[in-house]
Amino acid sequence: MRVLVTGGAGFLGSHICDFLINRGDSVICVDDLSTGRPANIRHLLELPAFEFVKADVSAGLDIDRPVDAVAHFASPASPPDYHQRPLETLAVGSRGTEHALRLADRNQARFVLASTSEIYGDPAVHPQREDYWGNVNPIGPRSVYDEAKRFAEALTMAYRRTLGVNTGILRIFNTYGPRMRPHDGRVVTSFITQALNSDPLTIYGDGSQTRSFCYVDDLVRGIVAMIDSSEAGPVNLGNPRERTVSELAELVLAITGSPSAVEYHRLPVDDPTRRRPEIAKAQRELGWLPQVDAEEGLRRTVDWFRSRPDEVAAAATLVAGEQVGGSGAVAFGQLQAS
Repeated sequence: MRVLVTGGAGFLGSHICDFLINRGDSVICVDDLSTGRPANIRHLLELPAFEFVKADVSAGLDIDRPVDAVAHFASPASPPDYHQRPLETLAVGSRGTEHALRLADRNQARFVLASTSEIYGDPAVHPQREDYWGNVNPIGPRSVYDEAKRFAEALTMAYRRTLGVNTGILRIFNTYGPRMRPHDGRVVTSFITQALNSDPLTIYGDGSQTRSFCYVDDLVRGIVAMIDSSEAGPVNLGNPRERTVSELAELVLAITGSPSAVEYHRLPVDDPTRRRPEIAKAQRELGWLPQVDAEEGLRRTVDWFRSRPDEVAAAATLVAGEQVGGSGAVAFGQLQAS
């Protein structure tokens, strides 16, 4: 297949490009590099099966080569990014999604949308199943991301029902692994960066809030299975093993051997208290289950960060002073003032 991946130079997008290239597909990677990094795809640039197009999909998607599938992963995804780029986040979820859908429609191609567990907001149902409509604040500091993805899902289903586009929706839960930016403000990267720099690990709230952490290799297998299927979704992808943020901090400290202390601070606005995916649908329709446990995944991730000491050290000055929440959320007021 020839697969177009928007956001293909980002954390998830670049791993998707790798997987597709390694199995023999060709890839058109589209990214404006606002949050993606050239280093993530540098090893692919000389391959004849790989093409990079620097473009903002919110402004259009003028690709004149035929494609068999479109994987729409372009969007700021970490809280600091979408707080700093609120209008761009809304634009890529709306105009960007429509441009990607139009391309899929013109090519009669499979379209897969990267949606998010943020669809569920601070959930009143646990674990979260795909038929749960969510508990989302539409005007809160996180709403630019939440509502961009909710609109993208609605638009995707409208194209499917109205125009017959072969669409699929994935709701992705917390994912981690190599190529995450050390200063991206997510809880895993924040804890690892702080631990490697011997800085205090900052937990916002009492640490009892839970998340489910999925290693990137597992997630990419599920994404590609969705591309290969005709499943409409939405389908949850994430590791159903639920951990508290305090447990995650203890695990990072044990793996890194860091002497860092743990500090507790005020919980940010709209920070979800519990997150765990129900993945029976992914098992049934995609034959997918995560395989990498948190200890092994975190060791691989810590090793990757350790191999980049300059980035980790530089990130300390960026992370310091930010109100990073238990889920990696940044308190809006302090971020705006920083």
